[in-house]
Amino acid sequence: MSPIRLALVGLGKIARDQHLPAIAATEGIELVAVASRNASLDGVAHFATLTELLASGEAIDAVALCTPPQGRHAFAAQALAAGKHVLLEKPPGATVSELGPLVSAAQASERTLFATWHSRFAPAVEPARAFLAEVAPRAVRVTWKEDVRVWHPGQRWIWEPGGLGVFDPAINALSILTTILPRPVFVTGGDLSFPSNCAAPIAATVAFADADGLKVEADLDFLQTGPQSWDIEVDTDRGTLLLAKGGAELSLDGQVLSAQPEAEYRNIYKRFVELVETGGSDVDLAPLQLVADAFLLGRRLEVAPFHD
Repeated sequence: MSPIRLALVGLGKIARDQHLPAIAATEGIELVAVASRNASLDGVAHFATLTELLASGEAIDAVALCTPPQGRHAFAAQALAAGKHVLLEKPPGATVSELGPLVSAAQASERTLFATWHSRFAPAVEPARAFLAEVAPRAVRVTWKEDVRVWHPGQRWIWEPGGLGVFDPAINALSILTTILPRPVFVTGGDLSFPSNCAAPIAATVAFADADGLKVEADLDFLQTGPQSWDIEVDTDRGTLLLAKGGAELSLDGQVLSAQPEAEYRNIYKRFVELVETGGSDVDLAPLQLVADAFLLGRRLEVAPFHD
């Protein structure tokens, strides 16, 4: 089968750091075009917009949308209408309700729609899920703290409505949480800290529970300096399970159970190739729904303004 001819829409930090090397390392897919107003790649066809790309006649089979979530729905709808498969960076959209019509459009056009959650592809996530399928969790603590100035320097969109603020990284934790726990969780409350000059929170504490009373506490911060924290601790009858470094390492009471090299985005593109080849789609909205519920139930606290 010929490789999937892919166009990358948006060529910012995440596309350069993660998507480009992953595409190059994945069999069955090749980058043939880029749509970006601000950047281009040597040796790859370049267009300022997706509209220009689709009107050009450039032979592509699929697009990967690496633009900010605000406005991504329109790009995805446009690509599906043109008969292209679509890969969505996380979060898949700025709202939950905008994804349903895209799922319907993908089904109607018999195209693949893949809402990616890259942290689910971290190497220790599946071992953690398998462990918790056998050993019941008793309590869960999520600590997700990173420095926005390192990971999103100067990216003002993240503080606008739909940009999610601290939930842009924290949704990675929720994508893991909704994978490894044996039962669905729901939001029960929280505090969201909004800088006085921003429309999205910079820190939050959120409480969750499941139908059997399991308690989950999340401590989220976008102003962490020094070492970054991407950890999920789970108390069980066999000890404390620690999924650390964003899902890269798994240990039980300090004994390492799993530690492998990171390959999240390569596994995303491997999955995308499989979906296209089999005519399937993969759109799980559970992590985004939890974020939306945190905004619904969380108390808004105003804190000092944020400046890059």
